[in-house]
Amino acid sequence: MRTYMVSDGTRSTGLTSTIVLATILGGGTLACTQSTAADAGSGGSTGQGGGSSVATASGGSASAGRSGSGGSVSSGGVSGSGSGGALQGTGGNTAAATGGIAGKGAGGTGTAGSGGMQGNGDAAASGGNADGRGDGAPGGTSAGGRGSGGSNGTGGGTGMSGTGGSTKPDGGAGAAGGASGNEATFVPDPGWACGMADGIAPPTQGQLAFSISFQISGTHDVGNTPYGHRRLLDVKGGTITGDRLKGTVNTGGLEYELTLSNGVVEFQGINILKTSDNSLIYVRSCGVSPDASSTPRVIPDFEAATSGTYAWLNTGKFVATRTLDAAGGTLKLDVYDVSKVTVGEPRIQITKPAGVPKQPWECNTTTGTKGSSVFTENVSLGSSISIANAKRGSRNIIPITGGTTTGQVAGAILNGGADYQLSGSLDAWYTLAPSNGEFILVRNCGPMGKLIPWFEARTDGDYKFLNANTFISSDPGSGGGGVSITFYERK
Repeated sequence: MRTYMVSDGTRSTGLTSTIVLATILGGGTLACTQSTAADAGSGGSTGQGGGSSVATASGGSASAGRSGSGGSVSSGGVSGSGSGGALQGTGGNTAAATGGIAGKGAGGTGTAGSGGMQGNGDAAASGGNADGRGDGAPGGTSAGGRGSGGSNGTGGGTGMSGTGGSTKPDGGAGAAGGASGNEATFVPDPGWACGMADGIAPPTQGQLAFSISFQISGTHDVGNTPYGHRRLLDVKGGTITGDRLKGTVNTGGLEYELTLSNGVVEFQGINILKTSDNSLIYVRSCGVSPDASSTPRVIPDFEAATSGTYAWLNTGKFVATRTLDAAGGTLKLDVYDVSKVTVGEPRIQITKPAGVPKQPWECNTTTGTKGSSVFTENVSLGSSISIANAKRGSRNIIPITGGTTTGQVAGAILNGGADYQLSGSLDAWYTLAPSNGEFILVRNCGPMGKLIPWFEARTDGDYKFLNANTFISSDPGSGGGGVSITFYERK
């Protein structure tokens, strides 16, 4: 597995529907060192009685790796050996020409050059980019030489064209061994491992289980936050199709995207699925892509009733491809069963930029006491639904349908998200829309009496002070149309 240099840069008892809370996310990035292109590989040498005459392969120009040297001539019964075309460079760019077969020399036969061997060069192939990604130029054909007193050497075959991932402006990780990025194992940064720290296998090597198509009602550009550049997508419903699962997606789900300074993209989502026989399934997803143009890999974590038709979702191993059609307003997850897929080579190592904090996955568990009041929410709620005896316990889910805020943060609460209560603890995800046009992501969770919020706001906005996350939440109380919650400085 190749390691790349990093550039600096920047988871109930059912409770009543009078309780609410919310979420947040973060980022990282990767970059690789840049090498200069190497020479094209030379073809196999010709065996030539008495003299050496080496035919040069016209392999892909400036292919990654070092050039193959022509074989030595066969003389007096000694077999000469010729090494073949250029070695392939990391990043999936293959430009290897097959070495020519040596002609027969006097008293002996020259050995054919071995062409197109895979190597670990770091330079880009011709036609690719300096970050080791892109399409490699086709290998050329090596011309066989003529052996003195022997037959003409046969010309080498054409080298294969390597396929690589998309171009990244400041470098990225390439798949070793000539495989495209979609065929390589993604090794996630430990800060966003998605439960597969050893590697996320190519999902299409598994078996398609079902597809989820989300309808997107709105996209909100939160801006640059402490974790990266954040976007939020509102889910207004959707459909589930496939032999193993059919149904719909509840309105109110949230999908998050986080683009890091080196081009790495991290994904997170939280949704409720409703099967064709009206069973409810909670799903929280975590995903990653080495760059914006590679196909993201998303690991969905399902919570279904532990007995019954859908219990297999609790114990299965799944990886999905993620496709966003912004113009059509859809986001599709093709979910594959990868329980029989072995993680292997080649690999793409994904790394966050130095100094960038990881976005939180778990609840904030910091403790403290109430200081000065910061702002108050009045949150409107929808009708609660429940998933009894699920994988992690019973969930009581209370949709958040809007609301208002007053105090140092004054404005509205968007329709979307919910309090996904689990066995007595609150876990509310939602979005604030202050009157200045900014967006603030909120996740407020914990047991009653110990609620601690995560806030995520833009780093150059009026509410950047919330990124310090030195706050504490009141328990929910009665409020107009739902519940009231006040946030305080933590001391």
